[in-house]
Amino acid sequence: MAPGVPAEPLWLLLLLQLCAHGRASLPARSCPAACICTSDLLSCSRQTLQRVPRALPPTATTLDLSHNALTQLHDRWLAALPHLEALHMSHNQIRDLSPRAFHNASYLRHLDMSSNHLHAVETHYFEALVSLEELLLYNNRIARVDENAFAKLSGLRKVYLSWNNLTTFPFRSVQGLGNYSLRTLDLSSNSLSSIPVEELAALPENIGNGLYLHNNPVRCSCPLYLMLQRWKQRGFSSVKDFFEEHTCKVSDTVPRSLIKFLKYSHMFENCSAGPEDVRPVPFPVTVGQALLLTCNTSLPDVVTTYMWISPHHEPIKHPGNSNRSVEVYRNGSLKIAAAKPWHSGVYVCLAISSPHNFSRMCEVNVTVHYPKPDGETFSTGLTTLLGCIVSLLLVLIYLYLTPCRCLPCCKKPAPLSPPQECSAQSSILSTTPPATDGTSRKASANKHVVFLEPIREAQNGKVRLALGEDFSDPKHPKVLQLKSDSESISSVFSDTPIVS
Repeated sequence: MAPGVPAEPLWLLLLLQLCAHGRASLPARSCPAACICTSDLLSCSRQTLQRVPRALPPTATTLDLSHNALTQLHDRWLAALPHLEALHMSHNQIRDLSPRAFHNASYLRHLDMSSNHLHAVETHYFEALVSLEELLLYNNRIARVDENAFAKLSGLRKVYLSWNNLTTFPFRSVQGLGNYSLRTLDLSSNSLSSIPVEELAALPENIGNGLYLHNNPVRCSCPLYLMLQRWKQRGFSSVKDFFEEHTCKVSDTVPRSLIKFLKYSHMFENCSAGPEDVRPVPFPVTVGQALLLTCNTSLPDVVTTYMWISPHHEPIKHPGNSNRSVEVYRNGSLKIAAAKPWHSGVYVCLAISSPHNFSRMCEVNVTVHYPKPDGETFSTGLTTLLGCIVSLLLVLIYLYLTPCRCLPCCKKPAPLSPPQECSAQSSILSTTPPATDGTSRKASANKHVVFLEPIREAQNGKVRLALGEDFSDPKHPKVLQLKSDSESISSVFSDTPIVS
C-alpha cells in the first residue's frame, strides 16, 4: 500500500473495476429495435424489413416476420434460434429459397410462407425440416411441385397449396408420408386440367377426406364423377363442405364451359362403373395355403412394370419382399407362399407404362380363413331341418303312443256290463270265480280278496271306509267287518290279501 493513500478508496476502486469487467463479459440478449420480444415470442411484423435482423434472442420459440419486404433468406439464418417451433413469413416477396435456408431448424413444426412469390417447390426447400407438421404455401405463384419435395417430411400432416398456378400435381409424392400422418392436402383453386383417378385410388382412403380439389378446370369424366360421388356418400369433408364448388370443363375449346357436375348430376346418369369401380374379385383361401393372384391384361408391350398395392397400402414391386414370402413376377402375377390371416384384404394391381402413367388393372379381395374341422358334412340349414323333423316325431309319439298306466281302464267294456271305473275310489275288487270253473276251484269258492282305500273323510276322528256292492249280499254272512281302530286300519293298508 502506498504511503498517504487511504485504504477505503483503493477497495472501492478495485470493486468498480470488477463490476465493469463482469458486465462486459455478459452475453448480449437485447431485442432488435424493430421487434417486440416477450418470454418466447419474437414479433417483427409490419416493419417493412428488407432483411432479417441479425441479433435475435435465442429463447424464442415463435418468430413472426410477416407483412414485410423480405426477398431472400441467407443460409443457416436460424442457427441463433435453436428452440424455434413456429415461423410466420407470409406476405413477403420471397421468390426462391437457398439450399441451406432452413438448416439448423430441426424443431420447426409450423411454417407459413403463404402470399409470397414462390414459383416452384424444389426438393431442397424443406428437406431439413424433419419435424415439420404444417406447411402453408397458398397464394403464391407455384406452377410445379417436385416429386420428392415432401419425401423426407414423414410427420407432415397438413399442406396448403391452394390459389397457385398448378396444372399437375405428383400425387405419388404423398405416398411416402407414412400413409397415415397426412390429413389435409388442399389443391383447390389452381389450374388442374385432369385428375389421375388411378393414382388417387392407390392412396389411403383417409387422405380422400382431406383432399380438396374444388374450383379447378378439370375435364369432365365418368371416373372422376363416380369417385367424387363415392366420397360424397361416405361423408368426406372435401366434397360435402364444397359441394357446389366442384366444377368440370365440358369442352377444351370453350374455356368457360364449366359446369357444377355434382350439383347437376343428371347429366352424368349414364356413367357406368369403369375399371376403377368394378367390385373386387373374391378369392377365399385357407391358412397356410399358397395363392397366386393374376390379372388378365391386354396392354401393349410398352408396359414393363407391374405394382400391387397391399391392403395395408404398401407397394409391392418385382421381385417382392426380402424373404420372398411375397413375390411379384414380371407378368404381373402376385404370389404369397403361405397365406396368413393378416394377408386378408383388397389387393390392387397397377400397370406402369411410364413414371407418370398408372393404370389400374384389377382388384382381388383375399379372404384367409381357418380350415373347417373334419366330419362337418351337413350345412347349417340341413341340420336345422332335421332337428325340426325329429322334434315333431317326438311330440307325436308323446301324444298318441304313450302307454296307459291303468290296464283295466284301457280294456274295452262288455256290451251290457256297466262301465268300470279305474280310479282311486274303486277300492274293492271281487275275485269270486264264475260258476263255470272246474271242480279244482270249489275249495276257494268262498274266498274273496279285499283291497280297501280310505276315503279322505273324518268323522269324530274315525276313518270311514266304503265297501263294494258285492259285500252287501246277504248270501255272504261272513263278510269281514273292519273296526275303525288303529289295528283294523293298518290291516286294511297291508298288501297281504284278507281271506274269509
